[in-house]
Amino acid sequence: MGIILKIIVLITNFFILIGDITLFILKLPLSLVKTFFSKIRVKKTKLPVFKYKISEKKKKIKIKKLKHKKPVKLFPLPFFTKFRYFIIGVFCSLFLVFIPLLVLIFLQNLPDPKTLSGAEIAQTTKIYDRNNKLLYQIYANQNRTIVPLSNIPKYLKDATIAIEDKDFYKNPGFDLTAIVRAAIADLSGEPLQGGSTITQQLIKSSLLTPEITIERKIKEIILAFWAEQIYTKDQILQMYFNQVPYGGTSWGIEAASQTYFNKSVKDVSLAEAAFLAGMPKAPSIYSPYGENPDLWKKRQKEVLERMQELRYITKKQKEQAIQEELNIRSPQSPILAPHFVMYIKEQLIKKYGLPMVEKGGLNVVTSLDLKTQEFAEETVRNEVSNSYFYNLTNGAALITNPKNGDILAMVGSKDYEDPASGNYNVTTALRQPGSTIKVITYSEALNNGFTSATLIDDSPIRFRFSGAEDYIPVNYDGQFRGLMTLRTALGNSINIPAVKTLNKIGIEKMVGLAKRMGITTWKEAKDYGLSITLGAAEVKMTDMAVAYGSLANQGEKVNLNPLLKVTDSKGEVLYEKKNISKTRILDKGVAFIISDILADNNARAIEFGTNSPLNIPGKYVSVKTGTSNNIRDNWTIGYTQSVLVAVWVGNNDNSPMSGIASGITGAAPIWNKLMTHLIKDKPKETPIVPENIVSKFCQSKNEYFIKGTEKIVNCTFIATPSAVPVAIN
Repeated sequence: MGIILKIIVLITNFFILIGDITLFILKLPLSLVKTFFSKIRVKKTKLPVFKYKISEKKKKIKIKKLKHKKPVKLFPLPFFTKFRYFIIGVFCSLFLVFIPLLVLIFLQNLPDPKTLSGAEIAQTTKIYDRNNKLLYQIYANQNRTIVPLSNIPKYLKDATIAIEDKDFYKNPGFDLTAIVRAAIADLSGEPLQGGSTITQQLIKSSLLTPEITIERKIKEIILAFWAEQIYTKDQILQMYFNQVPYGGTSWGIEAASQTYFNKSVKDVSLAEAAFLAGMPKAPSIYSPYGENPDLWKKRQKEVLERMQELRYITKKQKEQAIQEELNIRSPQSPILAPHFVMYIKEQLIKKYGLPMVEKGGLNVVTSLDLKTQEFAEETVRNEVSNSYFYNLTNGAALITNPKNGDILAMVGSKDYEDPASGNYNVTTALRQPGSTIKVITYSEALNNGFTSATLIDDSPIRFRFSGAEDYIPVNYDGQFRGLMTLRTALGNSINIPAVKTLNKIGIEKMVGLAKRMGITTWKEAKDYGLSITLGAAEVKMTDMAVAYGSLANQGEKVNLNPLLKVTDSKGEVLYEKKNISKTRILDKGVAFIISDILADNNARAIEFGTNSPLNIPGKYVSVKTGTSNNIRDNWTIGYTQSVLVAVWVGNNDNSPMSGIASGITGAAPIWNKLMTHLIKDKPKETPIVPENIVSKFCQSKNEYFIKGTEKIVNCTFIATPSAVPVAIN
């Protein structure tokens, strides 16, 4: 308590001192003081007198106090005098120091209205398909597209001024009448009233929070007046149209026009303009998508009547606008091709950064074809739903153009809206590829002296490794067929020949080629064993599309690139897909032979028959299936020269399927429907035989060889596949 009393005394003495100093500075005559205060009787006092003398010897200053002739009597001021000085001190401190200081702090904390035009306004990034159909809009919190005032029809400007601020071009940024009306309403206990001018509404939506308080209203008025000193009325009106909310995520007049009428604001009618002008007052109340979907009509009529009163329109125009039937767009699905647009968003963020993507107003034209996408989505959804007895719950598909890296469709799962795991994108997830990876093994084999007629023994084998368990590969059906050609082994996807082939050429070479062909998820070759050729190492479907695309392109790799054109909010081109980058990965002859094997319906007849979903009559299509260990992943990937289709089915949680016959059920029927749909109206695309390829009758058929290798094969031996097991050596 003692400390508190000392503080109180200190503060009191401070204000008394301020009052005394104030009177001294102002040099108020005693008579003037007496007018306000009673007489102050203070006996004269004399302050001590000091004499200063400098010692010559020691060069020091000596101070000597002299005694007055008469004794000095000092006594404190009377209580009432102190009280009056205290009041003067408080008054002066309050009005000359503290209040000005608070006002200064208040003004310094206000946002600068210069930022209304100087700062970048967040704009919406729009993603389109290749035919300029809107797929998705990306924005942080506000969907917005900036338009100049010249693009806004005159009757929309008139409608807005009429209903929001009829004296817009006359007032200084605020309306005194409205302020008084609001103050009276507030004092009477009613909710804080509106009546804000257009400038005030701009300030509120752009620089202040939407809280309803007296403090915010004061800030709003000050900033509105300040803004009027900086900008012209037309500049303020343009900023208003681009920055105020019109309902939901639609901020600005262009976004609102697109949302409600699916048209640019420059094309709206008078009736539509009146509708839009009435929205900012209460977007959630007047929204046609809200709880009162017909309340907008009353507001629209109010706007039109006000326009007539102010003589912006005639009575006839008003009546015609009221009678006009508005074609208000139904609420749109927020996203089309969802997995694809999320994939695109990630690509854009890597390229331009998150702030630019969410606020930069980019216009992105992609390679996706919405019609193809919708067909693929429907096909995957229906086929997966009809295959429940296989214990599979999900499916995915990727359709590309191998020539230029375009993504035409991306279906990441059967249902993006599934709350369980619908947004899981299988096309970019890590999954085991099964036997689809064998094309890389055999491509490297052809690079190392193998031919499509090379004989490989499909017989049991045990691989022994020091410090590790023996590896004994098995075939899918548990059978062994003896000697067979590479063509037969690859066509029927026999496991043991693939493992033996990899063992001979080396894992390092196979992994190296896989990376060059587009597999980005594999590490060093030493991290893998021979089972990698059966699909033990995880891959992405997008990478597999690049790898298979290299075969479709006769050995040239083209990376996936679904971006066709990117422009900024001002229309300046940031990127445009023109020159396609191609990298030679495989010899043309190697790519041709592998593609020919995969297109040979007879070569796969042992396992799949001649009438499987892998065969599309009258078309030249190369295709390969794959099923991972324990039947967790089932794939089919096939291509022509101009289109590639990859399909996967399985379960997101890696639980095994049941009853899947490799290549015939599961992914293959989906693949068949998609590929048939895509190429049904196209001519048969038979690849041109490369110059380094020769044809020779070998193993009972015409076989293709890279020049020089046809001489190293014994074509007189006919490999007849047999179901008789060969004893383990």
